[in-house]
Amino acid sequence: MARKRYPTYSRPEEAPEDLTLSRADYEAELAALQSKLQAIQTAYISQRRRAVIVFEGWDTAGKGGTIKRMLSVLDPRAFKVWPIGPPGPVAAEHHFLYRFWERLPEHGNIAVFDRSWYGRVLVERVEGFASDREWELSYGQINSFESMLITEDYRILKLFLHITPEIQRKRFLQRLKDPARRWKLAPDDFRNRRNWEAYRIAADEMFRRTSTEKAPWVILPFHDKKYGRIAALHYIVDGLSDGVDLTPPKLSKQILELSKEEFGAKTVEDYLKNDS
Repeated sequence: MARKRYPTYSRPEEAPEDLTLSRADYEAELAALQSKLQAIQTAYISQRRRAVIVFEGWDTAGKGGTIKRMLSVLDPRAFKVWPIGPPGPVAAEHHFLYRFWERLPEHGNIAVFDRSWYGRVLVERVEGFASDREWELSYGQINSFESMLITEDYRILKLFLHITPEIQRKRFLQRLKDPARRWKLAPDDFRNRRNWEAYRIAADEMFRRTSTEKAPWVILPFHDKKYGRIAALHYIVDGLSDGVDLTPPKLSKQILELSKEEFGAKTVEDYLKNDS
C-alpha cells in the first residue's frame, strides 16, 4: 500500500508536483515510520548489519528536515549523519573518495550522507572544481566504490529530493523572512540557483550513469514537504528492512546467567514471566 501511495521515480520530470499530505495523515504516518526505524536500528545493531543512505537534491528541497525526523528517534551511537561540504586541505590532496572511506559505518551502524561523493559529478563539475577528465572518470570510480561496498554487505540507498525552481524561489524567500532559518541561506545557494540548468544536465547524467540494479537512484517529489518526508521515510524503511528479521533479539544466555547471579534466579524468572 505504501509503495503505491508513495511511488518513486527514475527521472525528475516524472515526479508530479501536486502530491500533498494532510497534517493528520502526516503525523500518524510519521509516528509509525519512526517506530519502524527504531526496530530496524535494533536489528542492525544485534545482527551487525550496516547501511549507507545518500541524500542529494536541490537546495531547500528538504534533506535536513527528513534527516532530522530520523535522527530524533534513533540512538546516535549507531546512527551517524555526515554533512558534506567542500573538501578540506588534507582531503583535497587525496583521491576524492578518500574522505568518504573514512566515514563509512562500522558493523551495526547506519550512516547518512547529507550530500556525498556525488558532489564530484555535480558541484565540482558545474563549478569547474574538477577538470572534464576528472569528473568523467568519476562515474566508473563511483560505481566501483559502491559495488565494493555491496560486496561487503553494506546496504546502499540513494535518494534525490526534487523540487521546481518556482518552489525553490518560494522557500528562499521564506528563509529570508524567518530569522530562525536565515542561517540556512549561503552565497553558494544563490550561485547554484543561477546555474540551475547546468545542474539539471549534470544530475540527469548522474542518474543515467550511476543508477545500478543494486544501488539505484530514486527521485522523490518534495514540492510538499510533508508528503516528501513520508515518501522518503517509506522508501528508507522498506530498503533497510527488506530481508531483515525485525523480531527483537532474544536475551543472551550470558546476560540471563549474570542477571540471576546479581538479582537471584527466582526474582529474574518471575520478572521475565510477568513481563512477557
